[in-house]
Amino acid sequence: MGKSNRGSGSFVSEAIDPAADTFDVRAMSAGEPGLPARFRWRESEYEVARVVEKWKTTGDCRHGSDEQYVRRHWFRVETSGGDEMLIYFDRQPKSRNVKKRWWLASVKKGAP
Repeated sequence: MGKSNRGSGSFVSEAIDPAADTFDVRAMSAGEPGLPARFRWRESEYEVARVVEKWKTTGDCRHGSDEQYVRRHWFRVETSGGDEMLIYFDRQPKSRNVKKRWWLASVKKGAP
């Protein structure tokens, strides 16, 4: 899949609240985060209509090993309202609130 449009959209970087019981259990059974089918952001609910693209980013081991570890799982999605959103799952959240693992990185508004 092409990755040339990863930077498009308005920067957000805010936590989202996944709707309970909407996670992709197939992905979870394979050891990956299950993208929620619905989530809340800024008091509105959004529904994922389709995944446009997905990828992972890695980083060095933090304990001196030469190994690489998956840090984030990225999903470029289209919502049922026509917006394109870049969402990521943070495997190792920096915040003390470990419940904040799903983040909205950017939004590209669809046609009105």
